[in-house]
This record gives sequence, structure tokens and C-alpha cells, in this order.
Amino acid sequence: MPDYDFITTYTGVHFFPTRPDPDGVRIVDVAHALSLLCRGNGHVKTFFSVGQHCLHCAREALARNHSRRVALACLLHDASEAYLSDVPRPFKQHLPQYRALEDRLLAAVYQKYLGGPLTQEEQRQVKQIDDDMLAYDLAYLLNMPPEDGVLPKMASEFSYEVLPFATVEQQYLNLFQTLTQP
Repeated sequence: MPDYDFITTYTGVHFFPTRPDPDGVRIVDVAHALSLLCRGNGHVKTFFSVGQHCLHCAREALARNHSRRVALACLLHDASEAYLSDVPRPFKQHLPQYRALEDRLLAAVYQKYLGGPLTQEEQRQVKQIDDDMLAYDLAYLLNMPPEDGVLPKMASEFSYEVLPFATVEQQYLNLFQTLTQP
């Protein structure tokens, strides 16, 4: 068997995750893969995709009146997982090489769709929304409420309804198109 150093994506692109090229990133591949990846490495009470999580984050950014660029960054913040898979936070912190690959891949995604890296303030806004949404994900998908029992205040409404992957994929693509239109 040949030793491949690429993955073949949903659209048939040979993509090299360890040497990401922004030209090889396809939003259709990202939307498709993330709609099929389960949050929490599958250790949740019902299927909930990384794509749904990203949609929640992007809609929350809009509800908080952040820029469209920040909302787009929220939609894309887990795009590297379309090529590398999801690794839970507690484990990821012990994998510096994985985190470096993930950062490089996300930089390629941001280069292609945002024109470059996020500012420190944009990074802070995206991280805050991701962390706030994680608190809800843990509470509703794992029955793990915050230690103090208080969930962050959210500006948007969202649900943990199990949606067909094709629905999530289409919603992801629709929101992407909305956020990237001039």
C-alpha cells in the first residue's frame, strides 16, 4: 500500500494537512466534514456536530454585534478539524505538535477566507464565544453544568436539536455565503 501524505476530501482534492495550502481549502469540504464530526469525540448524550457548534458560535457573534469578520472567524474557527479531526481540549493541551499543525491549518483557512490572521481583539472575541458555547455544550450534551451553576449570558437563541447532517451542511454554506457577500 502506498504511503500517502495527503487526504482526499469530499470534493476530491488531495489535501496535505501537514503542509496546508490555502488554495486547497474548499468551503464545501469544510461544511461537509464538520457536519459529520461529532462534538466531544462522540462522548455526548446525542449526536451534535462540530458544524452545528460553529453555526451557534457565528450566530452568537452576530447577536453580540461583533463584525461580520468575527462572525466568519467563529464559523471557521474549527475548520482545521475538517482535515485533522476533533481532539478534545483536555487531550489537545498535551499535543504540542498537533496544536502547531492545527494552528498552521487554521492560518491557511483564515488566509483564504479572511485575507489574513485575526487581530488580538478578534482572537479574544472568537475565543470568548467558543468558551461560552462550550459551557452550554458541556451542560446540555454531557449534563455537566458549570461548577458555580451559572451559564454565561448569551445574546442568541440556539438549540441542541439533532439535525440531519445535510441540513447542517447547507446552513453552514448559507451562512458562509451571507457573511462573505460584500
